[in-house]
Amino acid sequence: MGSQIMRTRPGQPQGSANPAWNEDFMFVVSEPFEDQLAVTVEEMVGHGRYEPIGRVIIPVASPHVECNDLLVPVSSKWFSLSRGMTGSKILLRMSLDTAYHVLDERPDFKLRKSAIGILEVGILGARDLAAGVENPYVVAKYGRKWVRTRTLLNTTAPQWNEQHTWDVFDVSTVITMAVFNDSQGVANDQRIGKVRVRVATLETDRMYTQYYPLMALTRSRLKKMGQLQLAVRFTCKSWPKMLAMYGKPRLPKMHYTNPITVRHMDYLRFEAMQMVATRLGRSEPPLPREVVEYMLDVDSDTFSLRRSKANFYRLMALFSGIIVVWKWFDDVCKWKNPVTTILVNVVYLNLVCYPKLILPMGFLCFIMIVAWNYRQRPRNLPHMDAVLSHAELAHPEELDEEFDTFPASRPADIVRMRYDGLRSIAGRVQTVAGNLATQGERLLFLPRWHDPRATTIYMMLLVITAVVLYLTPFRVVAMVIQLHFLRPPWFRSRTPNLIFNFYRRLPSNQDLML
Repeated sequence: MGSQIMRTRPGQPQGSANPAWNEDFMFVVSEPFEDQLAVTVEEMVGHGRYEPIGRVIIPVASPHVECNDLLVPVSSKWFSLSRGMTGSKILLRMSLDTAYHVLDERPDFKLRKSAIGILEVGILGARDLAAGVENPYVVAKYGRKWVRTRTLLNTTAPQWNEQHTWDVFDVSTVITMAVFNDSQGVANDQRIGKVRVRVATLETDRMYTQYYPLMALTRSRLKKMGQLQLAVRFTCKSWPKMLAMYGKPRLPKMHYTNPITVRHMDYLRFEAMQMVATRLGRSEPPLPREVVEYMLDVDSDTFSLRRSKANFYRLMALFSGIIVVWKWFDDVCKWKNPVTTILVNVVYLNLVCYPKLILPMGFLCFIMIVAWNYRQRPRNLPHMDAVLSHAELAHPEELDEEFDTFPASRPADIVRMRYDGLRSIAGRVQTVAGNLATQGERLLFLPRWHDPRATTIYMMLLVITAVVLYLTPFRVVAMVIQLHFLRPPWFRSRTPNLIFNFYRRLPSNQDLML
């Protein structure tokens, strides 16, 4: 169907005049359903050589059974094969499914059907554009609506002053705007920069007018291309609907009851992107394919060492709060600050004596943290962050690798060097993954008698712990735990404790690895 090609396995039994396949395929279609489904039966006449023996063409616009549930059976129908033997037919089961939403973008940018507000965007102008940018224009996309401004010729400080509106169906969506330099058909339109604005970050009925930095990655470095001035405002039609949207699933029901595999979903999304690019290329004025691909981030899944480092530092920043709390607790346990340790002991004793205060105090602390952070809330809309993207510190070799084609088109010695570097990084990741698996397997094998002596000790400790907890009041147990973890430094040993030593001696599958 169009550029979408699917191939079945050889019919079973092989060599039979009545082969059976029993395979299901999914294709992306869009209104007004101009494509045709071509089903061809081929015979293998040699290694990698096939000869068609029959074909049937079915218009997508022809009546189909509408099926919005994969569990509901769909009736089959026989179709006559053209150019085949007289009376040859093929049995097909077809349905037009409208319950899946496979758009040209990821689910984070997807829209729903019931409008809850209006998004107004004013594309005002740009300034400080880089040298060589003389014919700029802006493309904006939100949901299924694409907008292109007029191209201003021979200027580095364009003023478009255009206003566009979109219906908002879900505040957890993103509007994407990008600036390009029109090459007048001589070459591909040059990328100037991109801006994304998440609707959820906008305060209702507030007008945001500011400049956004435009940056473009090249094979050698990050280039600052100028600034884009936008005016953005979100107006809510119904507050109850907007607040209720936060509790609804992001995708339609079929994505959860009968999910499509991630690999298949990515393929269908790629085909949808190709379909959108073809249609926008026929619009007036036409949008080049490279513009559509840049707007839809088609290269977001390709390997990039720069993105890998950026994601790693994002994870480190995510766990930095937990690490800070753990270090603070460790300092409290080791009496680095005696005043803080004494205060923690007093608070802990109060909670032990009055356990009903534990949950209210915990929630009250979270409320105080949220209220305190209100003073530091973002006042302006976020923009593309070069530091967060690890673009400013990226080595030119890393950027050159990121812009390489697939398969690689660079010389063999450069590809070999990059492959060796990737093997080195993968080796460290492999070691960390193996260590994590070892620690988990030790805990998993402890009750399974892989080490009979260790499991016997573990079972005896469980029996003793169960008896002690049954005979001892909860407050006494809590106070004993407090005395153990918050004991002064002169009662501590510099060697690892018994539990740590016991756990490190447990067996794992590491001994069985080749």
